[in-house]
Amino acid sequence: MMKGSQNVQEVRRREMVETLKQYGIVNPRVLDAFREVQRHLFFDVDAADLAYNDGAYPIGFGQTISQPYTVAFMTTLLFERVPSGKVLEIGTGSGYQAAILDALGYSVYTIERIFELYKRAEKLFSRHGLNIACRCGDGTLGWVDEAPFDGIVVTAGAPEEPESLKHQLAEHGCMVIPVGDADSQQMTVITRCGDTFRREVFQQFTFVPLVGREGWNDNIF
Repeated sequence: MMKGSQNVQEVRRREMVETLKQYGIVNPRVLDAFREVQRHLFFDVDAADLAYNDGAYPIGFGQTISQPYTVAFMTTLLFERVPSGKVLEIGTGSGYQAAILDALGYSVYTIERIFELYKRAEKLFSRHGLNIACRCGDGTLGWVDEAPFDGIVVTAGAPEEPESLKHQLAEHGCMVIPVGDADSQQMTVITRCGDTFRREVFQQFTFVPLVGREGWNDNIF
């Protein structure tokens, strides 16, 4: 990308961060991560001009890159409860959420069920020197070999909380997950306390469905 284009994207990124502030995202570390990560790198070149709009955008295979506010809201819920440690993301998608978590200093693991998106994200992480572990598989089952996790971020809407993910949380670890029906979900934070799980419920969002053994059946969509 030429220098002039880089400057334009930097200005747009700063404007995006100011918009996030207006929407109530105020954690300085989270905002710094959004200033650092270049969202346009996670878009096709012909759509890069849309990268800093506060909207979701299709990335193929029926999936989207979530709007910046949604990513920031979920990230803030996690960071204010678990500011460091090992984090699992379910639903790599474009790779943007994983890159934000990496910028915050987490050790990041991410799972994508769609092979083409997994390979695309893997190449992007490698190209930009991001130390993010990724795999292709059923994210609703988690990543048993790497558990427990201090945090889990689920970037798709679940009909209920996957039991496998809950039990891969470390003690006092938390999972941020949208839970609801196919049209609307409530952002939910689940914190592990021994063998019990405390729930906090926040505002409504709309995500693509979490498909898998402990999620939605792909045949209904």
